[in-house]
Amino acid sequence: METLIDRLKDHLNRAIIGQPDLTHELLVALIANGHVLLEGPPGIAKTTAAKALANAIDGHFQRIQFTPDLLPGDVTGSDIYQQETGQFSFIPGPIMNDIVLADEINRAPAKVQSALLEAMGEKQVTVGNNSYALPALFFVIATQNPIEQEGTYPLPEAQLDRFIMKINLGYPSAESELEVLRLVRQQDLHKTQQSKPQPLCKADDILDLQQKALALYMSESVEHYIVQLVMATRHPERYLDDATTNSNLIEFGASPRATLALDRCARANALLNGRDFVTPDDVRQIALPVLRHRVITSFEAQASGLSTDDLLSRLISHVPAL
Repeated sequence: METLIDRLKDHLNRAIIGQPDLTHELLVALIANGHVLLEGPPGIAKTTAAKALANAIDGHFQRIQFTPDLLPGDVTGSDIYQQETGQFSFIPGPIMNDIVLADEINRAPAKVQSALLEAMGEKQVTVGNNSYALPALFFVIATQNPIEQEGTYPLPEAQLDRFIMKINLGYPSAESELEVLRLVRQQDLHKTQQSKPQPLCKADDILDLQQKALALYMSESVEHYIVQLVMATRHPERYLDDATTNSNLIEFGASPRATLALDRCARANALLNGRDFVTPDDVRQIALPVLRHRVITSFEAQASGLSTDDLLSRLISHVPAL
C-alpha cells in the first residue's frame, strides 16, 4: 500500500527532475517543522520546488518577491484605518499563509528580515501593539542567488540560524536536463488542457507526520552522537589531527539550536526512510545541510582553500558513532 510519504516523494520527483536530494531534504525540513533556505544559480528549479510542494498540500500558499524597497508591512500586514467605523483594522499580509516562498530573500533590507525573523522564530507577527498567530503549518522556503551580490543584504547569522536546513543546489546532469527539456515542451504543448493538480493531503496530515517523527525512538548513543557532531564544529582540533589543523579553522561553531535541528531532522529522515527508530546514518545523511550555515570558517581555512562543506565533511567522517 502506497503511503502518504511515498506519494509526496513521487509527486516532487516528477515535478523536479534530477534533484532527488532536494526533494528528500525539502520533505525532511517540512516534517521536522523547520524552515529551509535554498541557494543556487538562477533557473535550477528553486521556485518550481516550492510550488510543487505547495500544490501537494491542501493549504494556503503565497509567494513574496523580496526587493530592496519592500517594507515590513508588505510582508506582515498592517493596520488600516476604516473610514466607515473610524477604527483601525488589521489586514493580514502574505506571511499569514501555510507555505510561504520568500524569493530572493537576501534582496530585502534589514527591517524586513527582522519581521521575517520573528515570524520564523515565534510563529507570530507583531503589528502595532498586537500580535497575530501564524497558521499551525507555517513553512518558509527561502531562495537566494549566490552569484549576484550587488543590491543584496547578506542574511545575518541570527537569521540564518532560524533555518533548519540550507540546501545548496547545482546544475543537473546532461541526462536530467534533456528530460527537463522534453517535459517542459510537453507541458507547453498541452498548456490549455492542464488543470490545477489535486492536492495529495491536508495541512493536518503534515502536522500528524511531524508528531510521528517526534515520537520515533532514539537511543541514548544516537543522542550523544548528535551532541558530539555539534561539539566537533566548536573544537575541530579534537577530531582532526593532521597538519592542517595546527591553526584554528573554524571561527564560530554551531549553536545549541543546531543540536535541536539535528535531532528533529534525523527523526524526520528516519520516518522518510520507513523506520520507527533513528540510526547514526540518519544523522550523518542530513548533518551537512543542517550545519553548513551555522558554522563560520576562519581566515586560515579560507586561505587554505577549505570551504565550510569541506571542513564539515571531514568532521562528519571523523566523529565516531558510539
